Amino acid sequence: MPEDKPRRMVHCAKLGREMEGLDEVPFDNHPLGRKIYENVSKEAWRMWVEHMKMIMNEYRLNLGTREAQEFLLKQMEQYFFGEGAQLPPDYVPPQH
Repeated sequence: MPEDKPRRMVHCAKLGREMEGLDEVPFDNHPLGRKIYENVSKEAWRMWVEHMKMIMNEYRLNLGTREAQEFLLKQMEQYFFGEGAQLPPDYVPPQH
């Protein structure tokens, strides 16, 4: 029976408490990926992925373009380490 790896814990910059960290560095060829790996929990990353989908849809981003990639990286940095990601001006959150 394989031995479970101990969970890697981080103090989550987004949620403000000690939580389970990511298993690997996201987009490890960019310094923000390392910063996220060291400071963002799995839970906050899942929240970002949902937020990112909304941003991509609302702004109709084509991630094949450098401009869209840079825009998304800036949003990601704000989401985790800044004032929070900006919502599109005409965004209306879905009613649950």
